[in-house]
Amino acid sequence: MGIDFHSKKNRFTYTTRTADNSWIETIKDLVPTENISKALDVGCGGGIYSKALSDMGVDSVTGVDFSEEILEGAMENCKEYKNISFKHGSAFDTGLDSNSFNLLLERALIHHIKDLQNCFKEAFRVLDSNGFYIIQDRTLEDCLLEGNDNHIRGFFFELFPRLIEKETNRRYNSQIVIETLKEVGFKDIEEIKLWETRRVYESKEQLLKDLNERTGRSILHELDDKELHLLINNIDKSLSSKKSIVEKDRWTIWKAVK
Repeated sequence: MGIDFHSKKNRFTYTTRTADNSWIETIKDLVPTENISKALDVGCGGGIYSKALSDMGVDSVTGVDFSEEILEGAMENCKEYKNISFKHGSAFDTGLDSNSFNLLLERALIHHIKDLQNCFKEAFRVLDSNGFYIIQDRTLEDCLLEGNDNHIRGFFFELFPRLIEKETNRRYNSQIVIETLKEVGFKDIEEIKLWETRRVYESKEQLLKDLNERTGRSILHELDDKELHLLINNIDKSLSSKKSIVEKDRWTIWKAVK
């Protein structure tokens, strides 16, 4: 089934959160954001991380996405930020000038990309000399951890093992990412792991409502309504009945320099 990124009903699916401090502090450790004048957010979705980059001191942020509907949601989400602009484009063809950005972020993007090398070549082209390239995505190792009160995503794959095949086919091994970065010409490559707080829910009911709406979770669009309700009931029974839930996701981040 899969999510339709071009559907109007999904326009705001990636606008409902804010970047957590766990992510902000990790990026600050990797990149001197206060010295970045121009940043590019490719696959920007609803602009959540474009806003975060601006809040971290970046002078100007440009968000690029291949979905015009998603961009409409991003523009609405970021309308108070005068230093953020958006452009329709892709990871292979941003349509932006060469050597024009100090930082390029691609978060939760490369698992949608079949041609990793051309994606990285476009990143290399638009970055200025010594520009920073931040890629954040899950490897298969990150995806297939057990579900618990914090790692909600793990329950998806335990209940529906067929989703593992979906993930296996779209997740890159870290070594392939690193080797491809080197082939394109990037240097000073680092890899780190991050448990990023996705969202803090005041109650279990709030989490279950979020799951039911498939908000910001493309993997849940692989399930039909009956399967989704089965998943929600399973998570409801599996979680402790505590007041608040801190949901965390495990990610791999690669930093490279042009």
